[in-house]
Amino acid sequence: MKQNKITFLKITIFITGLIVLSLSIFLLPNLAGDTAVTYPEFAYLEIPVLLGIYVTAIPFFLALYEALKILNHIQRKNAFSNLSVISLGYIKNCALTIFVLYVIGMISLAVLNALHPGVAIMGMVIVFATLVIAVFAAILQELLRNAIELKSENDLTV
Repeated sequence: MKQNKITFLKITIFITGLIVLSLSIFLLPNLAGDTAVTYPEFAYLEIPVLLGIYVTAIPFFLALYEALKILNHIQRKNAFSNLSVISLGYIKNCALTIFVLYVIGMISLAVLNALHPGVAIMGMVIVFATLVIAVFAAILQELLRNAIELKSENDLTV
């Protein structure tokens, strides 16, 4: 992969992380506060929902870090290594963690009769997006394992 593409992807990952971090720090608390004022009957959910979102940010940032590691492996011409397979596994597990946490959160809000349709739609988008990412990472992980195995067999062939 050309250096320009790798640099572009690294910048994209970095900007994505900055945007999510900025939204988490500046927008979410204000939005939660405004929602608690607008709907006082749900004010007791302000802190638990914020904490839930912040907890899901942890695997999100870990997945971004693992993506950067994969790009570094590609840059060093070491893409077909077990390190990349491990990183893809971490990305898959991070996506599954986010998936499970959002499903639990949405079920909890539904049981409390506090799941607004707009929140439900946004939550479903996140749930399905993370599921797609997890499946795609699992497929890439297996594909990379097979490629490494073929490369190893070819290296042994005279």
